[in-house]
Amino acid sequence: MSMTGVCLKQVTGCVSRRILSVTRRHHLAIQPNRCLFFESDFKSGYSSKKLKRPTLAGLKEEVKDLGPELGKLKQEWIRKMRCDEVWDQQHGDYEVVWRFNDKDTINSWIVTRDHDHDEGNSKAEFTLGANKKGIFRGVLDTNVPKDGIIKESGFCNISSQRHKKSFKRDDPYNWERYTHLLLRVRGDGRTYQVVIGMHRYYDLTWNDQYTYPLFTRGGPYWQTAKIPFSKFYLAAKGRIQDKQEKMQLDRISYVGITLADAYNGPFNLEVDYIGLYYDSNHSQDFAYEMYQVPSYMIY
Repeated sequence: MSMTGVCLKQVTGCVSRRILSVTRRHHLAIQPNRCLFFESDFKSGYSSKKLKRPTLAGLKEEVKDLGPELGKLKQEWIRKMRCDEVWDQQHGDYEVVWRFNDKDTINSWIVTRDHDHDEGNSKAEFTLGANKKGIFRGVLDTNVPKDGIIKESGFCNISSQRHKKSFKRDDPYNWERYTHLLLRVRGDGRTYQVVIGMHRYYDLTWNDQYTYPLFTRGGPYWQTAKIPFSKFYLAAKGRIQDKQEKMQLDRISYVGITLADAYNGPFNLEVDYIGLYYDSNHSQDFAYEMYQVPSYMIY
């Protein structure tokens, strides 16, 4: 017998005796590794690389932002002291949150695509059209890069920035007074996805999103899509979750539109505005079945 075989036999015998001794005590002593569960990166590895600036340059940049941030804080206190929130909601009331008729609004939205992280070759842009409407256009490419890692490719997205108060504090939208999301668009016949990102505390829920398809007509006419919030279904990191739950309308972080219909070629979607609508006849709480599962199961 070779030396390798003898060593392997000794190791196997030691492991077997260890398992036997543990079994006799009727328990297994397992020390969990907490780092396997906690995810420190808010964007799950897709954070943009930031250049490290010198301390003096960073201080100057912060001082430059101090004035505008103090102005925001002043306006926040003015709104709070006025206490002019609308409580009585009437049927048919609506509110336009984003109207894409100027460059400032267009530039405040973020354009992402698979090419940004070397996961594809899709192209996309969000510009202001000649008719003062936002145009989300580009070319979707589903060809997978030959790197042996990426298995699927082909997506383009536009999304609003996470809503924040003064001094970069998180301030989720509160849309509890409304029942529908409104979009006035003119599409190309392709199916897009409306994405609503959530503001939640635990790292397990940082990527929670609610989505619903946006079916467009490929004609010259505009269409107004009125989507109930109760129809949106929960997804995380692009995967629809088995354990569904209704949307928390007071924890909305951002809204986006995604194209990932697996069809190569150009796309063009004009967006006039995105808003909210209240329908007093809408009584549906959540459109999907809720399965009872053990509380220790995590999806």
